[in-house]
Amino acid sequence: MRSFSRFVLVIILSFLVTCSSQVVYAKGGSSPEKLLLKDYRPKSIYSIPRTSVKKARYPVIDMHAHAYGKTDGQVAGWVRLMDEVGIDKAIIMTGTTGKAFDDICARYAKYPDRFEVWCGLDYTGYDRPGFGPAAVRELERCYKVGARGVGELGDKGRGLFYSKPTKAIGMHLDDPRMDPLLEKCADLQMPVNIHVADPYWMYEPMDAKNDGLMNAYKWRLDNKPGIVDHSGMLEILESGIKRHPRTTFIACHFANCSNDLSRLGRLFDKYPNLYADISARYAETATIPRFVTRFYEKYQGRLVYGTDMGFNARMYRLTFRILESADEHFYAWEQFSYHWPLHGLALKDQVLRKVYRENAVKILKGKRFEATTSGETNSR
Repeated sequence: MRSFSRFVLVIILSFLVTCSSQVVYAKGGSSPEKLLLKDYRPKSIYSIPRTSVKKARYPVIDMHAHAYGKTDGQVAGWVRLMDEVGIDKAIIMTGTTGKAFDDICARYAKYPDRFEVWCGLDYTGYDRPGFGPAAVRELERCYKVGARGVGELGDKGRGLFYSKPTKAIGMHLDDPRMDPLLEKCADLQMPVNIHVADPYWMYEPMDAKNDGLMNAYKWRLDNKPGIVDHSGMLEILESGIKRHPRTTFIACHFANCSNDLSRLGRLFDKYPNLYADISARYAETATIPRFVTRFYEKYQGRLVYGTDMGFNARMYRLTFRILESADEHFYAWEQFSYHWPLHGLALKDQVLRKVYRENAVKILKGKRFEATTSGETNSR
């Protein structure tokens, strides 16, 4: 009996030691032999300047947000936060139609100077003869309710699937079935925000050579057979833009060309109806600051600020730090899920004004914004 008791005691002690070591590892990560990539949390040890940007240098229009505020109280709290950090207006991309759109529009209509709500497209019956007229009517109805743009449409290779509740698998932006909808957007002066592809790392093999593996694995597309690949999606984007020269397109997330911004630049050079938002691609671009800064300077009239990362002060201020400061080698893995060091772009005032606000005003046909663009700068 004693031997059995000792055996039980040994088991219990072993279990406690194991748990204790796991806790120590979780806190300190002190065993490199057992360290997993997903647990890698680097911290810069360089003693160099660190800038805190509490408020954007100029009033900002966030061209890529979603309906994060689900209640009146949450929306009111968001407005207070916007005042605190210098966000003048946010574009709420719902991707919805029908009652779902109407409900969101009503919630944000209480702050007409702070939010603009965009709708989705109704793809019902896209795979049957006669598609088009009903979808156009619903787009016109959403416009009458309050929609002033369309987005976020999305296609990662299988077709347009972001809009709710309908999806259009197999139909892409340049499909002739999209013509009446995109032409109606031009008629109503409704810009179209479109997400094509995903960052290039998501298409690469998930192996030791993939330097974006920490984030790429979560959103991987390398294991999705039969989809249009990254290059093919950019070709579809170009085809759609070329097909509808009267329609204003905003390719969100730098058109997912973070790995090769020159390709986006070539599209800018060819198509004056194309813009791009910079949302949710700060980590992918702040890793190569000199090249990216030159890109901002060259295409300063075609890029607009966006977030696409919820709403909180820390997130906004991180984006301002990246755009405004000259800080070097800092990490933001808790925000972006990458282990890459980031660097400030130190954009010139002229570039900041255009990216933060002026380009958005142009896209939004913004007479209603002129009263608040008097050249005043926010205190930092």
